[in-house]
Amino acid sequence: MSVRIVLRALTVLLVLCGAALAVLVFRSGRREPVPPQEAVSTTPAQALGQFIALDPKLPAPALAFTTRAGEAESLAAFRGRLVLVNLWATWCVPCVEEMPALDRLQAKLGSDLAILAVSEDRQGAAAVEPFLAQHGVKNLAIELDPKSAATDAFGVQGLPASFLIGGDGMIIGKLVGAAKWDEPAMLAILQRYIAAK
Repeated sequence: MSVRIVLRALTVLLVLCGAALAVLVFRSGRREPVPPQEAVSTTPAQALGQFIALDPKLPAPALAFTTRAGEAESLAAFRGRLVLVNLWATWCVPCVEEMPALDRLQAKLGSDLAILAVSEDRQGAAAVEPFLAQHGVKNLAIELDPKSAATDAFGVQGLPASFLIGGDGMIIGKLVGAAKWDEPAMLAILQRYIAAK
């Protein structure tokens, strides 16, 4: 009977030692909580992305893509026009959210601005066509880039990403993230560039 008592005492002692060791390890690896970054704005405009004018401007990369009809096309074909290149994908939630606004923007601005919505979907038209039908997108020039050459050329880390390119082939500005493209503030920015061309 005394052996059982000794074994139980040893078991309790081992459990207590293990718990004490766990507390020591936890405390030694504990870090002070990181204070929240109060300087970071959480306004909707910031969360959606902000248009950044480039100064100095940068040359747009030489891009080649495919139309939905399977024809080869390039960014160079749009030289002389104000172009908004929007890199997106059907699986990208912010891209899906901004696509109707881009479509409305193209309808509003017509020939003053060529919007090239370049899909980065690896499945190409097989992924894009059902998406366009489901979301009623009908005004945008949809281009296909299944090998992601555009994201590599622009050095994009995530989608959506948009680049405003002047008639001289120089990147005027960029916006990383989604945007409410057809709202007055964004329209005002774009119309300034349209008036200046």
